[in-house]
Amino acid sequence: MTGHFVYILLCADGSLYTGWTTDLEKRLKTHNEGKGAKYTRSRLPVKLFYYEEFDCKSDALKREAAIKKLTRQQKFDLANKKDSSK
Repeated sequence: MTGHFVYILLCADGSLYTGWTTDLEKRLKTHNEGKGAKYTRSRLPVKLFYYEEFDCKSDALKREAAIKKLTRQQKFDLANKKDSSK
């Protein structure tokens, strides 16, 4: 996978974490090794819950900021909407 990704992780405690990366698989592995964000280190394991891909970093970072402002329910709705469009 290449590009710029915004992702949401589902943590072991049921909480959600939103981040940005250029390598989704590597970032997920890093989180699960306890070397990722401080937030996720105590909430392992984490699972990839949702992601979007962008061509440029700027668009990805803007989307990350927008997703972080969503409520928990809105994040679940976002993921459900993507699943139903497959």
